[in-house]
Amino acid sequence: MLIGESRFGMRQPGDILSGDLKSAVLIAHRLGAKVYVNMNKLFRNDELAALPEYLISITEAGGDAIVFGDPAVLMNARRHAPGVKLFWNAEMTGTNSSAASYWGRRGAARAVVARELNEEEIGDLKSKAEMEIQVQVHGATNIYYSHRNLVQSYLEHLGKEASLVRRGVDRGLFLVEAERPDERFPVYEDDNGTHVMSPDDICLLEALPELVQAGVDSFYIEPLLKSEEYNETVLKSYRAALDLWKRDPGAYKFDNLWLTSIQRLQSSERELGFGFLYKEQVY
Repeated sequence: MLIGESRFGMRQPGDILSGDLKSAVLIAHRLGAKVYVNMNKLFRNDELAALPEYLISITEAGGDAIVFGDPAVLMNARRHAPGVKLFWNAEMTGTNSSAASYWGRRGAARAVVARELNEEEIGDLKSKAEMEIQVQVHGATNIYYSHRNLVQSYLEHLGKEASLVRRGVDRGLFLVEAERPDERFPVYEDDNGTHVMSPDDICLLEALPELVQAGVDSFYIEPLLKSEEYNETVLKSYRAALDLWKRDPGAYKFDNLWLTSIQRLQSSERELGFGFLYKEQVY
């Protein structure tokens, strides 16, 4: 499980403060789960002074790993959390084995690969990186991030006509491009800035055997902007598929009930798809 607080990690659905880390880790370990602490934000100079104390609290709490993107976290972790594993997650820039290996030589044990890689690229990166890799297999993906409050910087970045659509208090804020009016990109804002999310959800449930055979070590399910019932259902389906594969890969057969239980709860406005798994990157 991935936990943390917005001072150090982006897109946290809820904060678990440093004083509560130890009890959270104890509960998770009692249930047989590992705890990864999210420190994936990009830090400014005035925020660096808080890193040592927080890293020490992770060590004392018994956290299993720290997820980082900013080198400042790695440099501080070497001194203040030397026994905790480091997972490199640079969002959309984790696209090649050289970059992953660079961070591996500096202490990272796992690389989170970009969502834009296809199956062949994932397998190639794993074969050359000489470290664990993680792939997102379900949920929305972050496609744009800015420290600034949204819109002008993103619209300029697009170079296209686009607008923001607010669909009521409970339905959120969406970006809609003029040439694709039926696709709505959820806009998620937190203390770290503005995040534009994908209009559809990745669902690689049917492709799990291929990813396992490609050497993928960890699968990530994004719970953001989803209900508890939806996230629990997704986790149960993926867990059932992986457990069945582990018991007997040769006899493995996909159970369509795993997928239909997710589809039953899936928003009609968001399609489930394979993302970039079977196609080239599109920019």
